[in-house]
Amino acid sequence: MLRTPGVRSFLLPGFAARQPFAMLTIGIVLLVQHTTGSYGSAGAVAAVTGVSMALCAPQGGRLADRFGQRAVLVPGVLLHTVSVGTLVALALGGAPLWALFAAAVPTGASVPQIGPMVRSRWATVLGDGSGHRSSLLPTAAAFESVTDEFTFVIGPVLATALCAGVHPAAGLLAEAALTLVGGLLFAAQRSGLPRPRHQGGTDVPAERRGSALSVPGVKVLVVAFLGIGSVFGGMQVSLTAFAEEMGNPGVNGLLYGIFAAGNMLAGIVCGTLAWKIGPRQRLLFGYVALTLATSVLWAVHSVPLLAGLGLLVGLCIAPALITGYTLVDSLVPASARTEAFTWLTGAVALGQAAAVTAAGQLADTFGASAGFVVPLAGTALALVVLLALRSRLSPKASGLVAARGMSHRVPVTVD
Repeated sequence: MLRTPGVRSFLLPGFAARQPFAMLTIGIVLLVQHTTGSYGSAGAVAAVTGVSMALCAPQGGRLADRFGQRAVLVPGVLLHTVSVGTLVALALGGAPLWALFAAAVPTGASVPQIGPMVRSRWATVLGDGSGHRSSLLPTAAAFESVTDEFTFVIGPVLATALCAGVHPAAGLLAEAALTLVGGLLFAAQRSGLPRPRHQGGTDVPAERRGSALSVPGVKVLVVAFLGIGSVFGGMQVSLTAFAEEMGNPGVNGLLYGIFAAGNMLAGIVCGTLAWKIGPRQRLLFGYVALTLATSVLWAVHSVPLLAGLGLLVGLCIAPALITGYTLVDSLVPASARTEAFTWLTGAVALGQAAAVTAAGQLADTFGASAGFVVPLAGTALALVVLLALRSRLSPKASGLVAARGMSHRVPVTVD
């Protein structure tokens, strides 16, 4: 996979450019808590940022498909840098909470969607040029999952170290600086760039004005990824609350690290396997396993046992996540692929934001064990939708995006 011509030229800048993404939430929490003295206020500002990103990211992806990644990425990183600087200035200046909320909206809305853009480039270099979809695409999806998880291991640690050792605003300022430099470097790479629709991309006649969300299968995947987001958000809050209840807050980092390690390990394994069953079946099997793994978390009252279950949950996330991204390539045409990836990324962020809020309320009221009900509820509901609408995940059942706003769909010919 890595020997594919042109891959490394966008892979390394893409890896650097996505590092700040995992620094944003923790940087906001640490800065706002320092200036307001309230974790509740800090969490609320961070939640506004997450929701804003989840709602606006797909629109940015759609613009990237239509006008090209660089046309969207360059002004986006500039706007994000200014927005973060404004949020920092307001927080340090003692601005009221409503002003922080107002600054959080453009901060989240302008987060550059490097991960979806990299995935779109993988699909271009591996699948589009020769008329068939490469068997390396699942490997690339697994590689991206591992990269994302590694980012969420390194980013929070870096932001926390800067906030604690330099200044409470240092983590957020570093996020802005890295976003600016990394985003511009990634935008400068031409390798793997999907052809914009306005320049006559391959699918232009059928979907010049349509949205990736018009593909029925994408809607089903969005629901699945909302459930995955509920696992991430519910585990973050509930593990923290559990560690505090056990009288050992420091064990939280170890527990979450084990959970993340399971995800990374499963991603590596998934990337090396030659699957004999189709992606739709893999997604269903993986999601059943994920739901079962989360079903017993609420009953655990032992740190070693919770660590083992956390590892198991992490192992079950990666197959579902990777397969969902892999399905996009067969369900969505190239001219709407970046938007489709951002819908899935935004769904994870939205599910995570909702789960953080719900799990926090349950943990405060009923204890840490109650917070673990959130991942179970999120995955169980998503599994019901997946089972009921699984036929929409078949490429033959998926139409292309509605043309020129009309309700009819143009069928896709799938190799």
